[in-house]
Amino acid sequence: MDDPTPNFVLIYDYVADISERRGPHRAAHLGHANDWKDEGRLISGGALGSPPTGALFVFSVDGPWEVETFVLEDPYVTNDLVTGHKILPWTVVV
Repeated sequence: MDDPTPNFVLIYDYVADISERRGPHRAAHLGHANDWKDEGRLISGGALGSPPTGALFVFSVDGPWEVETFVLEDPYVTNDLVTGHKILPWTVVV
């Protein structure tokens, strides 16, 4: 696949009680993610685990600094629901 726009994966680690604490911030978090999706920069995203222990997002952006902007503006991050994150390049082969 020859795509000139790089892909990146963002992995979040959540606080242990995310299911109980996310309620007041969930609409803003989903709105933030949907804004990026509507702009074509976020391809997909969602929680990992049941109950959730983290999340995974796939981005199509020019560089990891754009993903870091997403992180810094995410209501889950600004309200201390994310304990850590990783941004990794993702090479799509299929």
